[in-house]
Amino acid sequence: MKTATQKEWQQAEQKTLKKRILDYLLMTVSCLCYAAAISLFLDPNNLAPGGVSGISIILNRLIPIGVGNLILVINIPILLLGLWKFGFKLILSTLYCTILSSQLTNVLSGCGAVTEDPFLAALVGAGMVAVGLGGVFKAGATTGGMDIVIKLLRLKYPHMKTGALFFLTDVMVVAASVLVFQDLDRALYAGISVFVTSFVLDIVLYGRDGAKLIYIISDNSEKITERLLEELDIGVTYVKGQGAYSGKEKKVIMCVMRKQLAPRAEEIVKDEDPEAFMIISSATEIYGEGYKSYFSEKL
Repeated sequence: MKTATQKEWQQAEQKTLKKRILDYLLMTVSCLCYAAAISLFLDPNNLAPGGVSGISIILNRLIPIGVGNLILVINIPILLLGLWKFGFKLILSTLYCTILSSQLTNVLSGCGAVTEDPFLAALVGAGMVAVGLGGVFKAGATTGGMDIVIKLLRLKYPHMKTGALFFLTDVMVVAASVLVFQDLDRALYAGISVFVTSFVLDIVLYGRDGAKLIYIISDNSEKITERLLEELDIGVTYVKGQGAYSGKEKKVIMCVMRKQLAPRAEEIVKDEDPEAFMIISSATEIYGEGYKSYFSEKL
């Protein structure tokens, strides 16, 4: 007869296996989306939107090797560096995504362009790249390439922001595309796709923050807090405060909520204490439960 500990261990093992299977399923679908973006939208329209895929599209015009194969070849030394610095766990799933996405890119490249309008190709292709990358990231992997390069650069230059490093590398690739394609318009469209990818990727990974930071000073702080917790289901923190003139101690309510909830919070405060002092400001970045993960955000 199995003990309770054995049953718990078996259940945990099954849960882990199920999650791993779902992760690899998500990786597979995401890689297909990513490959379709490159093969059906960006590559046929001479758009090199940064990263290893952009470098591969440029090199494909100079070397008679398929874009998918170039993506794989460029990634080999990068993956070896990643294995040396970050260990086997991260690289195993990344290797799977790199090989799969590169081969799917080769397979789909024979289908031709879905659209020959470079603007539509830039928008749709960038959006699909973002969705594909977002799915891979959520599954706990990367597609290799610049993701690992940026991780390595962050180790050497921790003062530089991840977004700035990505932007710098993408700008260099887009600039190189001007020299190869001899077409400034295509490079500008590629630049648009870089911004679209960044914007959509943030939404896919973290949602639209659109949050409000609210401070409330009231004599009815307990009642307001109770209603905020029950009706809006948000976290609330008390900050100790003291009136400079009166010297009276007060509980300052501090809470962050999505902007859609802010009007309801204002109504609650108005109902409970029309004389309450309330400050509402926009919160551009929020880390923690329900919002961004600090550790996944920092490459």
